[in-house]
Amino acid sequence: MNGPVRTRTFKSGNSVAVRLPRALGVGPDETLAISRQGDVLTARRIPSAAEEAERLARFRTGLDALKKLPGPAAVEQRDPIEFPDRPGL
Repeated sequence: MNGPVRTRTFKSGNSVAVRLPRALGVGPDETLAISRQGDVLTARRIPSAAEEAERLARFRTGLDALKKLPGPAAVEQRDPIEFPDRPGL
């Protein structure tokens, strides 16, 4: 979906609701965090506990692969940075 979609709010019980188009990829029964800053409303999907566990497992797998890489033979020393004299700044 490219670009913004126009929609209108509607009353649902004592709340105001908005319908989200299917093209936005938000499925039923998902948890969203909604925040407001001025006129901007931001809806952010909150992953389920199972999704977070899978993401953490992938992170750990990648971290283990990084730990298996060989370390550098030596650490190269940088030349010192010389800052020019800039009077008046």
